[in-house]
Amino acid sequence: MVADAGHDVAEMVQVAGTSFNPVDAAIRAGFLREVFPVAFPHIPNIDVAGVITEVGEGVSGWQAGDAVVAFLPMTAPGAAAEYVSVPAVILAAVPRTVDLADAAALPSAGLTAWQALFEHAEVKAGRSVLVNGAGGAVGGYAVQLAKRAGAGVTATAGARSLDRIRFYGADRIIDYTSTPVLEAVAGQRFDVVLNLAPTSPQETARLVDLVADGAVFVSTTPGPDDAGRGVRTVRVFARSDAAQLTELVTRVDAGELKIEVAERRPLADLAAVHDEATAGRLAGKTILTPS
Repeated sequence: MVADAGHDVAEMVQVAGTSFNPVDAAIRAGFLREVFPVAFPHIPNIDVAGVITEVGEGVSGWQAGDAVVAFLPMTAPGAAAEYVSVPAVILAAVPRTVDLADAAALPSAGLTAWQALFEHAEVKAGRSVLVNGAGGAVGGYAVQLAKRAGAGVTATAGARSLDRIRFYGADRIIDYTSTPVLEAVAGQRFDVVLNLAPTSPQETARLVDLVADGAVFVSTTPGPDDAGRGVRTVRVFARSDAAQLTELVTRVDAGELKIEVAERRPLADLAAVHDEATAGRLAGKTILTPS
């Protein structure tokens, strides 16, 4: 099967690995049809790692045999295939220090974390950051990137993720399965609250209350349009950015950013992975390989 991921000058990439993302299930279920309309039948999966087999006409800088990663256009045919056509402008070279298939765990999650922290929240040294949902792939990258930027990081995670988040350097970790977040941080306010959990409107509003006056709330879940107190609220939708992805790859190879893969499965298991994710049974970042 071959997927065409856009109409720009493109490379044909043989897929070594793709990764499951929660947004894949949301798009399939129709929850995001107003934001990311897709035509069915649709080939899912927005992350790809693989090897270029054909170079598009007029493309420079890439050649057949190059190993690459990319965050594919959200509504284009995806990487749950043996081959995918990828716009040349979104490609980055793979990290040299991880298995090729595992590199597919980096693009969309890493770019979401980068853009949330540095474009929307303008995280800098000395800022206090609360990462709600640090146990997920985006949250794990966010903790690492915020710490490298010199921020003080408080992270919430479930019991199975605590050791990993501690390894990433979080200054304080809240096990939300034993202590409610709002109870654990009562009386505190943060320069940045990054919400990566699927919170209800009421829960989201309470998280916004943790933001310091004039500071910022960034979320993958919709927040209030007007939070008051000068608080800026942003809903983050990540985009492909080859330069940022290349920077993330550089940090991986420098040992400054850890790619975490919980499970590696054949692409034939994709439907089961969706079912397990919906039921909350998926252990963590799952890589799928077509062979």
